[in-house]
Amino acid sequence: MKYEIDEFGYYGEFGGAYIPELLYNNLHQLKAAYKEIATDETFIGTLNELLTDYVGRPSPLYYAKRLSEHYQTNIYLKREDLNHTGAHKINNTIGQIFLAQRMRKKRIIAETGAGQHGVATATVCALMGLECIVYMGATDIERQQPNVDRMQLLGARVVPVHSGSQTLKDATNEAIRDWIAHPDDTHYIIGSVVGPDPYPEIVTHFQSIIGKEIAIQLAEKTGNKNPTAIIACVGGGSNAIGAFHHFLSDEKVALYAVEGSGEGIYSGRTAATMVQGKPGIIHGSKTYLMQDGDGQITEPYCISAGLDYPGIGPLHAHLFREKRVHYMHATDDDALTAAYQLMKFEGIIPALESAHAFAALKKIKFLQTDTVVINLSGRGDKDLTTYVNNKQQ
Repeated sequence: MKYEIDEFGYYGEFGGAYIPELLYNNLHQLKAAYKEIATDETFIGTLNELLTDYVGRPSPLYYAKRLSEHYQTNIYLKREDLNHTGAHKINNTIGQIFLAQRMRKKRIIAETGAGQHGVATATVCALMGLECIVYMGATDIERQQPNVDRMQLLGARVVPVHSGSQTLKDATNEAIRDWIAHPDDTHYIIGSVVGPDPYPEIVTHFQSIIGKEIAIQLAEKTGNKNPTAIIACVGGGSNAIGAFHHFLSDEKVALYAVEGSGEGIYSGRTAATMVQGKPGIIHGSKTYLMQDGDGQITEPYCISAGLDYPGIGPLHAHLFREKRVHYMHATDDDALTAAYQLMKFEGIIPALESAHAFAALKKIKFLQTDTVVINLSGRGDKDLTTYVNNKQQ
């Protein structure tokens, strides 16, 4: 299919596995394990049972009445914030922990920015009794302390990263270094649709449940399984791909991905990869990333730790090149304004990441008859200090 990965691990020209030779065997082993369990009825049954009884799926599709009245259209919220651990990240980690067990790995590592993937990884490691090490930028540790506390309570060791901008990119670098040093007993649970093949395919697979549920729930609520549009925030891009994937082949469904443009796309403090980026290699795959004239990765900035990344997943790069998804951007101020509006109208405090998706409502004109689904990818407990401090200004 046009938007599916090929046999070499590429979406169009993007993807691949640009990795040190020491990790070749790990990726071959991972790909083989994934192909085995993807069609294993016992695995599928166990996974679905846990997604229902442990995670709390299906997550609700909520009609936002007051927000709909304000924007004069029909807005539904896919409530991934109501999952166990408070975000969509658990969909992927609970799948990957089974992969780790299939490969007999006893040690789990992960990177995290906003902390939601770290919490989700720590959660499944506790559930399965496996050692957990989470790499997190020192800057992100400071601004996402509640999630650091959760990870530690769940038994994970949180390793601060002080290199570079001390954010998600740097945490990923350290996690990869750890994996190279411990290839035999360690599985790296990557949290987004980034990294070398087969990670983008695996994470897409486990997150695609979001879009599948949207179709079923919309059909029940409206009689039509297809919305007019779906909006999601995008950093690496896992929640967006999760919401979009089921609808990629239906060109009538408009798809909008919103990046964090920080203080402005030309301010020098931004994470708007699709505006500022060009093709290159980051963390094992070819994709769009922000880089200078010499090809050196430039430091991203976004008020949201989960969007503070200089690249994007290779499938997103392909969807951008094919013009299947509309890539937009929202500043810090845009996101904060949208978040306060959601709190006021619907009594929901979103994650700062998700708030960027809501900012798109002011930039897109929808009709009264349209059906718009926004993927509310996470809850805002971790961002309360930022919300309170900015509200007072």
